[in-house]
Amino acid sequence: MFPDVRRGRFLKLFLLVTAFALPLTACGQDLGKSNFARTTVPAAAGTGQVADGPITDAAVAAGVLRTIQPCQFLTKDALGALGLGTVEDDPSPSSIAFDTCRNKVKDPGGKEIRLELEIGGTLLPHADKTTGQAGGLPLRVNKTGDTDCAVAAMTALNPDMAFAVTVTYAGDPCRPGQALVEAVVQKVHNSPEKYPTPAGTVLTADPCAMADTAVVTAAVPSAKAAPTGLHSCEWRDRGPAVTVGFRPGLPPIVGDGYSKVDLGNGVTAFKKQQSGDSRCTVEWQHRPWQGDDVELAQVDFRGYDDSAADPCGNAVTVAKNVVTKLPKP
Repeated sequence: MFPDVRRGRFLKLFLLVTAFALPLTACGQDLGKSNFARTTVPAAAGTGQVADGPITDAAVAAGVLRTIQPCQFLTKDALGALGLGTVEDDPSPSSIAFDTCRNKVKDPGGKEIRLELEIGGTLLPHADKTTGQAGGLPLRVNKTGDTDCAVAAMTALNPDMAFAVTVTYAGDPCRPGQALVEAVVQKVHNSPEKYPTPAGTVLTADPCAMADTAVVTAAVPSAKAAPTGLHSCEWRDRGPAVTVGFRPGLPPIVGDGYSKVDLGNGVTAFKKQQSGDSRCTVEWQHRPWQGDDVELAQVDFRGYDDSAADPCGNAVTVAKNVVTKLPKP
């Protein structure tokens, strides 16, 4: 993800995905003990043969998934229906991503289950972690340590993309992850809730189509586009890379190293070169989003090392091209 220049000025890259997925920590728990029966958390199916080859399920095509609201799968009703335990809070949507949401559940023994869902995650378990299928989609499960598990129902292969769930739970964290993924896949095939898509929204835009190859390769020679999420795309050639992405956030402002730059077409952006780094980020407001938030477009350039020539020059050049290709209101 890119930096949110208003909410704490934290520098986050779309390459996470989020972080994309982001690890969830178990706070205030005695992870060495359990006071619940493992049978209290139902296991998802996760079985059956999965055919080799590309995934052709139209319901999970990237263009369809871009508009699906992630928090619908983590509401009190949705999680309650899984029988995981007690859901006390409403889900928490990400403040810097359209496609990520989280919530937590207390199992019958009082242990906390932390769940995070990313639609279109790209930081996933490797193919050798495939353990069957979820609703016809290849299922990958990777338990790391005693309390953390990543579960992914693949929506695309080569490059990989998935409904990605990360779980922290002082029990068997993979079981609630599989249960949630199964429910997500089922709902996606049965009238999922979607965001409004007003004219000009970047929500529906393919980020890999929002920059001309000739412009990007001038900054990153021989680079090829690869999605790093539903709303971000990276062009990389070994060391240097350009990333184009879209996210919600507060309108950018001058300060904390950010300064104004004119992108043309009446668009004012804000750029920042990282101190002592060959990296520059350019961000600008595209249109209103929800409440005080707006739709933000961002271009990030990262060079080989600290000696890269004019990283902001490269980022601004690509940003000027992106402005001309964004959806028009």
